[in-house]
Amino acid sequence: IYKQKIKRFHDQQILRKEFRVGQKVLLFNSRLKLIAGKLRSRWDGPFVITNVFPHGAVQLKDEHSNSTFQVNGHQIKPFHEGPTPITHDMEIISLMEPASPDDPASH
Repeated sequence: IYKQKIKRFHDQQILRKEFRVGQKVLLFNSRLKLIAGKLRSRWDGPFVITNVFPHGAVQLKDEHSNSTFQVNGHQIKPFHEGPTPITHDMEIISLMEPASPDDPASH
């Protein structure tokens, strides 16, 4: 009875990840050891989902190499794209402008 209660509680706490075809995701890189650098991200990607199989398997496509491969759904998380920077309207502002020699405020 105790095990059944614990199992029911555990199953209610599990978050089911729902993925759809065309969604961008990040893939957990389990082969990356901490020796390679603590601050390096352990997530690779983004990859695009091309197929969702039953029981949590997902087929991903690497947009750079155009290759596809299957992974377990537990190894991926949604990729959230931020706003793309607009470079053509940007203006460079110097925070430290050199003072002219005649300026009394610089002495």
